[in-house]
Amino acid sequence: MVNRKELDPEESPGAAFGQRLRMLRDKRGWTQDELGQRMGCSGTHISAVETGRRPPTRQFAAAADKVLGTGDRLERQSRAVRQTSLLEGFPEYVTHETRAAEIRLYEVGVMPGILQTPEYASALNTRAVERGAITPEQGDERNALVAARQAVLKRTPPPLVFVVLDESCLRRPVGSPDIMDAQLKRLVEFAALPNSVLQVAPFAMGDRRPLSLPLYILTMENRALLSYAESAQRGRLERESPSVVPLLTAYHQLQAEALSQAESVAMINQLRKGIP
Repeated sequence: MVNRKELDPEESPGAAFGQRLRMLRDKRGWTQDELGQRMGCSGTHISAVETGRRPPTRQFAAAADKVLGTGDRLERQSRAVRQTSLLEGFPEYVTHETRAAEIRLYEVGVMPGILQTPEYASALNTRAVERGAITPEQGDERNALVAARQAVLKRTPPPLVFVVLDESCLRRPVGSPDIMDAQLKRLVEFAALPNSVLQVAPFAMGDRRPLSLPLYILTMENRALLSYAESAQRGRLERESPSVVPLLTAYHQLQAEALSQAESVAMINQLRKGIP
């Protein structure tokens, strides 16, 4: 087809959405104008979304789902395009997290969003807004995402969730003392769940620590593996299971060296009592 722009879904969340929309449209043999007529918009608008020149709104994605018979698949994917305050790859990671059978997290310096109390999350994002790192609207977006991710723990059946926290997560003050105490209490409650394991990687591990940066690993229902790792400025989602296996091995090594769950909970309770 003349002037048909090639799409690279790896380029950005918007490109990934556009590529999927085009694939679904092509599968049905519809032109952009024909899809636009069914959705109540112009073919030009369809073209702009497919090529990443215009982001899909929630209403647009929901209408596309209805016309294309894709449930809420496109609406969920469109969230990754709109969540501009997040590092590349993370919004897509979150869409997979909602369907994972097993979730493994390692965090450094800050509590993982899936375990943050609303007050802890709000304090973090308030400081980011004050520094000018994000806008107030993006702060609200992050707070909403924390709440949405935590719904993962309440679905039926719930996923198995393994969490290893660097000791710095526990000792870094965020917000008021009351906020920190409530956050530490939340960790103790999480450890008591039947589908969870919580461990602390203490400073004393030193150079025996096989991981130094945050790492998230998902095992899907079909046993496929995905991972998400990030540095201060960029994130990377790895979708190929063979590439994730070495990371999973390092995670298991980290668990073996970390404190047991009982020892970890004891450390958390000591910190709640003000014991160094």
